[in-house]
Amino acid sequence: MSDYSFDTLQIHAGAAPDPATGAVQVPIYQTTGYRFKDAAHAARLFGLQEVGFIYSRLTNPTVARLADRVAALEGGAGAVCCSSGHAAQIMAIFPLMAPGLNIVASSRLYGGTMTQFGSTIKRFGWSCKFVDFDDLAALEAAVDENTRAIFCESISNPAGYITDIPAVAKIAQKVGLPLIVDNTLATPWLCRPIELGATLVVHSLTKYMTGNGTVTGGAVIDSGNFDWAASGKFPSLAAPEPAYHGLNFQETFGKLAFTFHGIAIGLRDLGMTMNPQGAHYTLMGIETLSLRMQKHVANAQAVAEFLEKDPRVDYVTYGGLAASPWHERMTRVCPKGAGALYTVALKGGYGTCVKFVDALKLFANVANLGDARSLVSHSASTTHSQLTEEQQIAAGAAPNVVRLSIGIEDAKDLIADLDQALTAATA
Repeated sequence: MSDYSFDTLQIHAGAAPDPATGAVQVPIYQTTGYRFKDAAHAARLFGLQEVGFIYSRLTNPTVARLADRVAALEGGAGAVCCSSGHAAQIMAIFPLMAPGLNIVASSRLYGGTMTQFGSTIKRFGWSCKFVDFDDLAALEAAVDENTRAIFCESISNPAGYITDIPAVAKIAQKVGLPLIVDNTLATPWLCRPIELGATLVVHSLTKYMTGNGTVTGGAVIDSGNFDWAASGKFPSLAAPEPAYHGLNFQETFGKLAFTFHGIAIGLRDLGMTMNPQGAHYTLMGIETLSLRMQKHVANAQAVAEFLEKDPRVDYVTYGGLAASPWHERMTRVCPKGAGALYTVALKGGYGTCVKFVDALKLFANVANLGDARSLVSHSASTTHSQLTEEQQIAAGAAPNVVRLSIGIEDAKDLIADLDQALTAATA
């Protein structure tokens, strides 16, 4: 369906009528197992000689339809859906890594991702180097013979920093490494990382893609453009796999090598399975993605312009503002807008931020983001609390800032709520 526009794909991609009933909405296949035609059929499926459904830890028709839709929207060759955005990050780097290897990641990342990469993956014998991706020379210098991937967010959480993906992609291509871009905050409606040079795209489907704060989910989308055999650095994808009698994923599946590995090895052994009901909610959410994102961006722009002029505010980190250092970059990377998540620094520091959060009425103090509802959080004491103050500042989550996730309510009501909370916090 690649010839159709985005608005059409978000409804129809991966949604052929159900062959049994003709249902146009993707059914929830609430089943763990699938009856094989005969013993030979089962053997072919388990040996990856035939594509089909085996067991819902690996493959499920509802989840498969979601993977097809997400891949179509991102312009990828294939996708694997899993249980959460954090699961998607591990799924993305798992085929690339081995003990003693590392990744290079942006220092402007969601706090949970920094903890996952900075601490948790060390238990696998992997490591991560965090670099300011505005310093391209430092980024290239951080790559060594043991580096296997470069990782960044298209729009960062929480500060709304916009990564110069084309520039980073050039370095990744130069050093022969895959570039992994977390596109959660932009969604493919605002940014298409594969078109800008990314190898893999990851999502927390929990956020804007579902859009209503009901389920968790993740996805890894493969561009199909990377030659995993070229450098000899990726044996999981381009060397004989013992578990499948020496099958070579790249030789056998070509552009879908990473996708099939994610299912046959990643989901099989890591078990980060997405449930079919969650996939169903996400499919329904994606049907209105472009409509919601237009409203999110319009509201975010209006609220940011109000806050930028308010004397009680120190600064606003929204890339949609003309004064933002990322504004020009936004026009190249996210031409439809800078998303709807950013931070606001309040005069008065930490104490004022706490009072401000507690005084809001429409904005809910919630750890989630990307909901239809407007949300607020104080990142330094919540999502980024595991980090040092220096790391918090580098990630855009300093103690004197609050994170705003702008929803799709009436912008005038949101501004009025922010205004009264600022009054209460600075009284």
